[in-house]
Amino acid sequence: MTSSSPDPASAAGRRALSSLSALAVGDAFGSQFFVPDNRFRHRARELPPGPWEWTDDTEMAASVYREVVLHADVDPDRLAASFAAHHDFDRGYGPSTGRLLRLVREGADHRGAAAELFDGAGSWGNGAAMRVAPLGAFFADDMAAVTRLAAVSARVTHVHPEAVDGAVAVAVAAALVARGGAVAPGTFLQEVAARLPPGALRDGLRAARALLIVPEPVGAAHRLGNGSRVRALDTVPFALWVVAKHLRGSLESALWAAVAPGGDMDTVAAIVGGILGSGSAGAVDPEWAGRTEALPGWALG
Repeated sequence: MTSSSPDPASAAGRRALSSLSALAVGDAFGSQFFVPDNRFRHRARELPPGPWEWTDDTEMAASVYREVVLHADVDPDRLAASFAAHHDFDRGYGPSTGRLLRLVREGADHRGAAAELFDGAGSWGNGAAMRVAPLGAFFADDMAAVTRLAAVSARVTHVHPEAVDGAVAVAVAAALVARGGAVAPGTFLQEVAARLPPGALRDGLRAARALLIVPEPVGAAHRLGNGSRVRALDTVPFALWVVAKHLRGSLESALWAAVAPGGDMDTVAAIVGGILGSGSAGAVDPEWAGRTEALPGWALG
């Protein structure tokens, strides 16, 4: 697809926009609990007052959304340029990603800059996973494209295999939700894991499947992580555990579960929102949507 503006009217475009919208709500909702005045609301499960501002999770996801809806593809150079052009330091970017995007703006090749991070190992952070759900929603009818292009989108900033696998897992999960149909929680996690190569992330999803018997998110996060290490392995398995437990529930209950253990609450909630928002049952409650900052205009027009 090529056009001068995104086409949310197509089925794929509507799925991607729904995913992005729910991702932004999750991101903005989770970010409110880092505000000291809202910490008691976290414990009491009381909605924070608006407006809720979103973070780098939504800003980068908006670039992914625009890329796939405009082009039905992912060009890494074009995506890197979009990330760099819309980088707002005040949105809470991690220092390594912020530096990488500054170098891209100054003319550096994102491939070399991303590969040099962390002494050449590349970032294993959760940044590639937090932004990718709209891609999975858009390409839901072509799972091979989902896995291939999720990896392409990840490597623009995160080349470590764990980070790439985390992005693929989230994109596959979003695609499965977008396809609809009644899927058991264990089957859902099994299908996502089956799309990953052997490694720590796949093992993490298998652990999440085994922990579906745990009733509360705090107990699951104790074993899987809550994103506090800002690592894909510490974030994605728990986020997908939350999704699996709420495939037949409301988006709002899933987002409360996502933030219950603390940690990287905005990112976990963004991943959960983006995945569940890909499906017909992922509509955002008007009250929550009304408190959330509007999506960036440059992504929609």
